[in-house]
Amino acid sequence: MKKYKSILITGATSGVGFALAKRLHAEGHEVWATGRSKDKLLELESIGICTVQADLTKQEDIKTLIETIKIPDCVIFSAGVGTFRLAHEISDGSMNTMMNINVLAPIQLTKLLLPKMLERGSGQLVYLGSQAGKVATPKASVYAATKHAVLGYANALRMEVAPFNIRVTIVNPGPIDTPFLDLADDTGKYRESLGKYLLALDTVVDAVVRVIEKPVREVNLPWYLGVTSKLHAIAPTLVERMGRRFFLKK
Repeated sequence: MKKYKSILITGATSGVGFALAKRLHAEGHEVWATGRSKDKLLELESIGICTVQADLTKQEDIKTLIETIKIPDCVIFSAGVGTFRLAHEISDGSMNTMMNINVLAPIQLTKLLLPKMLERGSGQLVYLGSQAGKVATPKASVYAATKHAVLGYANALRMEVAPFNIRVTIVNPGPIDTPFLDLADDTGKYRESLGKYLLALDTVVDAVVRVIEKPVREVNLPWYLGVTSKLHAIAPTLVERMGRRFFLKK
């Protein structure tokens, strides 16, 4: 018999988070959605999803979120931003935004949610990482650094909370066909270079839904990029040479 859960989704007003909120609600779960877009939150509210407008880079918003929701069975950390530029061309503002939203926000929110989960003796934490967190690519230096950080955090956290029946999963997708790419690279070259290799949004949503039903340590999408990361550990120069040509196309 399927067990329905209370699920908090960050970054639920765009991309993967928005699609997940609708899918999980349709499947009967109690969904709490948070994000910055009021219009998208109203759209989710119209179908019965509980929403909390919050900017997770602001401590007062994180505090309000924690005070509003009950401690969920599962948290999906989907909020994320990116800027794809050469390292010396990325603005300080973009660097700070990526670090704050991609790294500090999920870590701080996890810290506040964990005590009650530990006391309860159950919980599930799902972090939306990236293949960039395993194998960095040109023009994604800072973005890759943020995803490396989340991967390291999740791996350490998993060991700490395992004795309390709390499962930690990191989902590492390759580039997804969402507006995220267009915001990250306004030249359009990144999308053009990747072409048919872009992941469909539903592929990522399906993978996260499966994780909620049957928790695993890690998911790599598509599967062959998981092989690439293992190859990188053995022959990094080869993998980086191939990646450099692919991502630095003119």
